[in-house]
Amino acid sequence: MELCGKKNLIILGVIAILITSITTGVSLWVYRSSGDIYLDRSRPGYLPDENEAEADANSNNSGFVFSETGELTQKDLDEYLKELQKINNRIKALADPYAPGPLSDESLGIPKATTESDDKK
Repeated sequence: MELCGKKNLIILGVIAILITSITTGVSLWVYRSSGDIYLDRSRPGYLPDENEAEADANSNNSGFVFSETGELTQKDLDEYLKELQKINNRIKALADPYAPGPLSDESLGIPKATTESDDKK
């Protein structure tokens, strides 16, 4: 009786591993064939396209970076608060923060995608 239970448990484990392997393989195949793999920015080695690289270089985002040594001085904190206040003032300057304007591509700093018809103009 005991041998039959062990055998069934081993068979169940093997079947579970096979099902998991098959479903994972199918999901990775769909991920790759759909092109979503190229949109995943968390992948190491992701390189932005030319428009994004230019937009990053020309962006007016704050360049504030905390010290890498872990020390936090009053000067660092004041500089951070100044940068934060600039962002807060920009947000408060919006007339209607729930309008579509604040979420537009220009407002968010997303470069306009160019198409072949735009290039011909």
